[in-house]
Amino acid sequence: MGKRSVAFSAVPSCAVLYCGIDVSACSLAVAVQPEASGSFEQREFANSAAGHRKLIAWLGGWRSPVRVSLEATGIYSLDVAMALDAADGIEVAVLNPRTVHRFAESLRRSKTDAADAVALAEYSRRMPFVAWARPSEAALELRAITRHIATLSEEHARLKNRHHAAGGSASTPRCVREDLRRSIAGIEKRLLRLRREARAAIGKDAGLAVRFAHLTGIKGIGEVSAIDLLGELAGLDPEMTVRQWVAQSGLDPVHQVSGTSVHKASRISRRGNRRLRRALYMPALSASRSDPYMKAFYTLLLTRNKTKMQALTAVARKLLHAIFGIFKTGTAWDGAKLFPHLILTS
Repeated sequence: MGKRSVAFSAVPSCAVLYCGIDVSACSLAVAVQPEASGSFEQREFANSAAGHRKLIAWLGGWRSPVRVSLEATGIYSLDVAMALDAADGIEVAVLNPRTVHRFAESLRRSKTDAADAVALAEYSRRMPFVAWARPSEAALELRAITRHIATLSEEHARLKNRHHAAGGSASTPRCVREDLRRSIAGIEKRLLRLRREARAAIGKDAGLAVRFAHLTGIKGIGEVSAIDLLGELAGLDPEMTVRQWVAQSGLDPVHQVSGTSVHKASRISRRGNRRLRRALYMPALSASRSDPYMKAFYTLLLTRNKTKMQALTAVARKLLHAIFGIFKTGTAWDGAKLFPHLILTS
């Protein structure tokens, strides 16, 4: 917000400071390469607000435009990415860890924090640089809430399973069953409160509110699923394509074919955001039963000898395509547009 843009395209590559940061919970291993000569200078800073300020001051001392690459490591990388993005003269790329890992392997470097920082700096210099788009404060708040909801939901499911097992055994004392019941009730109250907070966060941002309304207008997506989905989708770069959305979810297909001897069954990559993939599961399952177009598509895939899980995955991918189109155009769900050649049968 209010950050001065840097015209990197007008600056000779030798004048750009390429920086890689390996992020851990407590520290930042930093490597900079001021020129394409192969020489690096390295420092280490604390992964804290004070450490971020020292890092920014050190980078500013080079008096060059800076391009920083770091891996997306959740909450550990978010704060430093936001601090760097807010600083003048610095552009930040937040990279998929798998992409960086493959690049680092191609360099045949040792696996240390310092070596990882050097690999990230080289990535900044060698690869096309795509600057990170900082999410809005409301989007970040919503994502934090929905991810905590997901963690509590997993704990809720575990406790319900334990309570069910305890109820089926005469050897389980009543006090244990009662304690499990109270724990389950307590988590359910916390989940209700957190979902109210999520709705409040959505209400703070007009764009999020419109998207939430569009999501709940899709058959198969109720308010709970819409909150979960929006929490993951709201923070995505607005310049991403639908194919990048699919890759981000890990629903992109992977084909393994080589010559005549290797011909494995296709599968999804699972390389993306598992939370987004999980948030799509229940809406896809519900849509395959309640929406006539999704149901017809699901049934068609089954007749083509796809397994139920393969068909459901395809429905989830189609649903993600639909959400992308709805968000881009601001129009309501229309199955006929998503499946223009699909013939519905009664």
